[in-house]
Amino acid sequence: MKIAFVTPWYGEIPGGAESETRETARRLAAAGLTVEVITTCIRDFFAPWDKNFHRAGVTFEDGVTVRRFKVRRRDYQAFAAVNATLMAGGGISAENEQTYLHEMFKSPALLHYLAQHHADYQLLFFIPYMFATTVLGCQIAPERSIIIPCLHDEAYARLGIFRDSLPHARAMILHSNTEKRLADQLWGESAQTRLVLGEGVQTDFVYDATRFRKKYGVEKPFVLWVGRRSAGKGTPLLLKHWRQFVRENPTDLQLVLIGPGELSNLPAQTIDLGFVPIQDKYDAMAAALAFVHPSPNESFSLVLMESWVAGTPALVNGKTAVLHEHCVRSNGGLWWENGAEFAATLNYLMANPTSAAQMAANGRQYVLENYQWETITAKYVELIESLGKGVVKTK
Repeated sequence: MKIAFVTPWYGEIPGGAESETRETARRLAAAGLTVEVITTCIRDFFAPWDKNFHRAGVTFEDGVTVRRFKVRRRDYQAFAAVNATLMAGGGISAENEQTYLHEMFKSPALLHYLAQHHADYQLLFFIPYMFATTVLGCQIAPERSIIIPCLHDEAYARLGIFRDSLPHARAMILHSNTEKRLADQLWGESAQTRLVLGEGVQTDFVYDATRFRKKYGVEKPFVLWVGRRSAGKGTPLLLKHWRQFVRENPTDLQLVLIGPGELSNLPAQTIDLGFVPIQDKYDAMAAALAFVHPSPNESFSLVLMESWVAGTPALVNGKTAVLHEHCVRSNGGLWWENGAEFAATLNYLMANPTSAAQMAANGRQYVLENYQWETITAKYVELIESLGKGVVKTK
């Protein structure tokens, strides 16, 4: 059975949807399916979206055939103006929705390939929801299309271009019950199949808390956040609450930050390590008193799962429904919704190490029972076999 993942960019790229696409494709190929990736020549999310970093053509990468297509020049200023409104949480006109869609990046060659060859594939998986590859691509052969939206409760999700296209795809794969409820709320009832499959998590990695402390000279107890330095990931919110916490609570506790992006004017007792090797990330998770997750936009959160695997309790943004759901289901952590609650939960974890250790153990068990790659891969294979039987090959 031949399937393809359609995504804006592909490769050894850190990030939620990027790593999910790469690992899911590889795991399904290893399970015996014929898997391709259809993507652009853009390097990644942070690169210019009208620059061809990769060479167009076909490569074979870790068992997966990758087809890359060139992008053309676009009207960056027009897109940026519309996108700024959306980033601020505002609404836009139908005309500006078209600007957002068609000036994001342009790859007519990719769409032409899908139009000519969609019947070569039993199923086409489009990930994530908010890019032109998904919106325009899934309309070519909706009966073969499966959307993996990686959906957040944000202004983008309320655009008409998504409401008019995504519900007509054959199926939608969600990461959590919270994400499914949001999809139902935003896009209403439809004939499509909507399944909560979760996401695969690597659970066999090793970690060494002592190694991290020695390498980076972090001797005092600390809490950890791993993520991009952006409002969308909650880093400014975390720093705001942390600044208030250290000002009002005499403690030697530190905040360690790992991830891409620049930061300035850091609060006291903050250590910014920037981008580190993946092994150091795992070691840091194991060494932390708690993994602090401030993001307001999540559909699953791989780093939360990894921190639980490393044996660390969670402290999450309680206003983020997905993070709250994971903590409630697992009993693996606490949550806060304001500065006072942030301080109270931190103080509780410091004062109750036995309870914190139990939360960590609960979180690890939750991941092992629900999100190991063997479990998720088997669910995908079952879904593909089930839906694939109902798609007639016409070419």
